[in-house]
Amino acid sequence: MEDIILEARNITKDFPGVRALDQVSIKVRKSQIHALCGENGAGKSTLIKVLSGVYPHRTYEGEIFLNGQKREFNSIVDAEKEGIAVIHQELTLFNELSVAENIFMGHEIEKNGIIDWNAMYAESYKWLEKLKLNDVKPTTKIKNLGVGKQQLIEIAKALIKESNILILDEPTASLSDSEVELLMEILRDLRNDGVTCIYISHKLEEVFRIADYITVLRDGKSVGGDKTENLTERDVVRMMVGREITQMFPQKETEPGEIILEVRNFSLTDPDTEKKIVDDVSLNLKKGEILGIFGLVGAGRTELVNSIFGAPPGEKEGEVYLKGEKVEINSPQDALAKGIALVSEDRKRYGLIGTMNVKENTSIAFLEEFKKFLTVDENREVISVRQLVDELNIKTASLETKVFNLSGGNQQKVVVAKNLITETDVLIMDEPTRGIDVGAKHEIYNLMKDLAEKGLSIIMVSSELPEILGMSDRILVLHEGRISGEFDNRKKDVTQEEIMICATGGES
Repeated sequence: MEDIILEARNITKDFPGVRALDQVSIKVRKSQIHALCGENGAGKSTLIKVLSGVYPHRTYEGEIFLNGQKREFNSIVDAEKEGIAVIHQELTLFNELSVAENIFMGHEIEKNGIIDWNAMYAESYKWLEKLKLNDVKPTTKIKNLGVGKQQLIEIAKALIKESNILILDEPTASLSDSEVELLMEILRDLRNDGVTCIYISHKLEEVFRIADYITVLRDGKSVGGDKTENLTERDVVRMMVGREITQMFPQKETEPGEIILEVRNFSLTDPDTEKKIVDDVSLNLKKGEILGIFGLVGAGRTELVNSIFGAPPGEKEGEVYLKGEKVEINSPQDALAKGIALVSEDRKRYGLIGTMNVKENTSIAFLEEFKKFLTVDENREVISVRQLVDELNIKTASLETKVFNLSGGNQQKVVVAKNLITETDVLIMDEPTRGIDVGAKHEIYNLMKDLAEKGLSIIMVSSELPEILGMSDRILVLHEGRISGEFDNRKKDVTQEEIMICATGGES
């Protein structure tokens, strides 16, 4: 057992009315990439905060051991001194400062009481080379780097403190495929250099590619774990949700009907660069259809659906027809008034107001529907919201619960609910399952199927090929702002290879 670098024994953590962790134990071996999986609300974040000193000793029960020695952390600083560092999903960099200033923040190299910039730049170059950031200079401002490179700077910040245990929380949530590949390559290199990683991700395919060992939490308890080579994705899903999801993507029982939405010769030009982001796109959407839109980063997927919804700036060309009639959509208000709704890819930024409760978030976009003289008819409002909460199976203690206290999957359902509180014909869903766990994904897929079977027409933008193939009746592929392929997927016989050929500019 001498290679166990970190062990948590019987960790129990209570909040008012809730037991977040219940006798959780975990052992992490040295130079191992140890994945931590579980649904939202399973206790992963709470465990991380215990291990990294966010929740001080004595605010929880249980023990933490490092290299066999019992340790008590009363702060984040205590954990960092012992070599434990957390790379959060939300980056903690200073945009206006340089790479070197961010890497050495709080740990500046000094000579005679003065910052030794030459030494800091020299050391920064070493880490930039190690992290394969050869095109980045120590003097480059953080704001001039992409998210993937910023993520690697966060890792450099941790390693400069001589951290030997890195905890990475959803590290690839905002990364492109190429950035994910680079990150995984670097994590393997760090493992070979003796660094231990605890890797938290909802993306099981990713976990199976990078992890040596997988531990699963469910409802605040550790329910199992094993070497990755001894497990399958189905095994992990079964442990995560307490049941086997035999069919992740439900099959629709209805066929699409008549054309409900038509977009003709649609283009969008960036006002700054005058480059066409969307170039002469034509598409149609049928009643009760799920139309999947796929493309690689920069293909123009989000820009296309946002512009149809009237959201982004830029010069638009083309025509939009709804139920056979030409419509002018110059703002999201225009779109909503005409029965077109959008579930944004960034629900926390564009879909929800964290300080408001479930009722307020659901009804805020359509308070006009509940107007009674100069006030809001709260009884009608509550009845309408309660009906949607029940129909969409939103798990919430009450309508007064703050929306950010819900799990990611239930937050996403609230965003859907707010767009269904009035009559909606077309629902655009941009990355509908981003950042939610596998059990919640299954619920969102069932919800989409049910809505489509009731006649709602759905445009689904997704960067996940299994999701596109599993849910779409028809698939459009974008490449550099143009449609490069279209597939009838009702028989679910389209392959990933066919889609990727089109996504990379080949011919279908």
